[in-house]
Amino acid sequence: MPTALEPVTVIGLGPMGQAMARTLLAAGHRVTVWNRTPSRTDGVVADGALRAATPADALRASELVILSLTDYRAMEEILAGVEGELAGRTLVNLSSDTPDRTREAADRAAGHGARFLTGGIMVPAPMVGTDPSLVYYSGPSEGFERHRGTLGRLGVPRYLGEDPGLAQLMYQAHLDVFLTTLSALMHATALVGSAGIPARDFLPEVMPTITGVPGMLAAGEDDLGALIDAGEHPGDLSTARMMGATADHIVAASEAAGIDLTLPRAVQGHYHRVLDDGRGGDNFTRIIDGIRAPR
Repeated sequence: MPTALEPVTVIGLGPMGQAMARTLLAAGHRVTVWNRTPSRTDGVVADGALRAATPADALRASELVILSLTDYRAMEEILAGVEGELAGRTLVNLSSDTPDRTREAADRAAGHGARFLTGGIMVPAPMVGTDPSLVYYSGPSEGFERHRGTLGRLGVPRYLGEDPGLAQLMYQAHLDVFLTTLSALMHATALVGSAGIPARDFLPEVMPTITGVPGMLAAGEDDLGALIDAGEHPGDLSTARMMGATADHIVAASEAAGIDLTLPRAVQGHYHRVLDDGRGGDNFTRIIDGIRAPR
């Protein structure tokens, strides 16, 4: 006879929590759900999930408990008063917060006899459980290995180590790139819009610039990451001086257009630091020095 799949509890039924619950249900797991607004669970209960009446009931239902909440404060509020139910369980918190807040939560959970894994899902809710789905995890390796098969149903699991803050840090680093890119895209749209170019015309024009970034970073014979790690920034393909001049022009154009200067001035500041340090002939990657050690 096939081995029964382990039961799973999902706490937090926003779009991501619902997607995870449905993915686990489809795989054959018994899924118990709880949400502060009970009506949020109606859809997944109709699909076969079990609705817990209280957080304590939700915890008792499964050894593996997945939390998908706005932040760690929400988790603390939900678990307040039911910490006695945590012993022997593995909490997998896929909520966003700071790495330090994550480490503090992991220490508290361990104090109550629970294993605490941090996770970061790197796809939107509709892609949970699909081939492109990737999820970072960190925390006790015992807890990760114990539930690797179940967690793997949500996406390819990538374990980063025992430090529970690492998965959170990796998640935030990805969103750092993502959110900054979106802000840059909207800033550029506002810039051309000041001259009457509509967004519907501009966005298709700028997409090749976004998709071309990976090719630019891969240009040359040397591995970019290895060069950065070695503190080497050869300016044979581009220089910080050239990039800095472009940053100056973007600030000037934005100022003339009357749009917000916060983002372009921040970028300009990165290059001016390199020029002030006499490194203008180095590659643009030299800006990492000023980012690592701001004045």
